[in-house]
Amino acid sequence: MAQAKKVVLYAVAVFVLYTIINSPQRAAALVGVGFEGIASAAQGVGEFMTELIN
Repeated sequence: MAQAKKVVLYAVAVFVLYTIINSPQRAAALVGVGFEGIASAAQGVGEFMTELIN
């Protein structure tokens, strides 16, 4: 099982590096979308907690 995790981790790392090298603008856009998603989720959790307190 540990070997499978290593293989998957290496494959993901190679894919990420390939994407960054091949199309840096696309990779930057994907990172931006990811951070927007994380920010939206954090904002939603904050609003939920605020409503729980009120």
